[in-house]
Amino acid sequence: MIARTVIRRGLRLLALALVIVVALAGLLAAALRVQFTGAPEAWAKSTGNDALWLGHMWVDGRRAERDVEQLAVRLRTTGVKDVYVHSGPFEWDGSLDPAKYPNAGNFVKWMHKHLPAVRVSAWLGQAVKNGLDLDDPKSRDNVLAGVAAIAKQGYDGIHYNFEPIGDGDTEFLELLERTRQHTKLLSTSVPQIEPYAGMRLATRAILGHDKYWSEGYFTQVVSRVDQVAIMTYDSGTPAQSLYGGYVARQAELALDLVPEEKHLLIGAPAYHDHGLPWLDAAESVAMAAEGARLALSEHGRRERYGLALYVDFAATEEDWQEYMTRWMAVHS
Repeated sequence: MIARTVIRRGLRLLALALVIVVALAGLLAAALRVQFTGAPEAWAKSTGNDALWLGHMWVDGRRAERDVEQLAVRLRTTGVKDVYVHSGPFEWDGSLDPAKYPNAGNFVKWMHKHLPAVRVSAWLGQAVKNGLDLDDPKSRDNVLAGVAAIAKQGYDGIHYNFEPIGDGDTEFLELLERTRQHTKLLSTSVPQIEPYAGMRLATRAILGHDKYWSEGYFTQVVSRVDQVAIMTYDSGTPAQSLYGGYVARQAELALDLVPEEKHLLIGAPAYHDHGLPWLDAAESVAMAAEGARLALSEHGRRERYGLALYVDFAATEEDWQEYMTRWMAVHS
């Protein structure tokens, strides 16, 4: 009898927990849908401050100058001002083998020749979960030594992409500060900002690491770089309108937190292997552009604000068309 009572109570608590989860999910979906209402202003579009992540083939010898010439033909009609070319990754001890970027010097030279207005940054990073330990001072010293060496290839800047970096990680802040001595242009990819109170701790409990950063830590990172690119993809949203609202929410938060003299980039998913079928259908360059425009319309005009397309080797002609029509050349 006692056992049955305990089981019944357990089932009731489980049912209550499920009801609460469903209700919270419904509230979140409703909030994101509201974010995606209204029409963006006609002026809310590219200001020529966009970016593009480029794959490793540009610096490992698989691409020649003629390939850069073809890339230039495409990019000249866009608002892309910065490219982040994958030039790593770091080893687990933080070292960076020069054999990973044998053609970097040529690539930078060709880019400066054919696209003189576009800045080229070395995209460097590594997984820091069960891999590179940035808490280790020696590892950070090795990272900086690698940065100093690769900077001699002529890059305009350094772009970091370490994942995952936990909220409040002071060692990452120190690394950013020390990187300044090696580059005039410093940027980093960052996780999404906590959309609503309580979501950071809840997702951390499920994932075992931070998916979101607090506004306070995000601001500390921003203060140490020139550019910040928010990776708004892999949002988990199951519909286009919800993803558009999610991007609008991220951009809304960031526009209030990033000073106007800093360069704010909203990541746009120009790839199609999310791993979850509904994400492939929900997330797109078009929806990212629409969300970014809605947030900008609400915030007001801003020059150093753009989309960052991820990533060149996965981008389809449809992705580029969406960028051109929904962000670059918007008509009222």
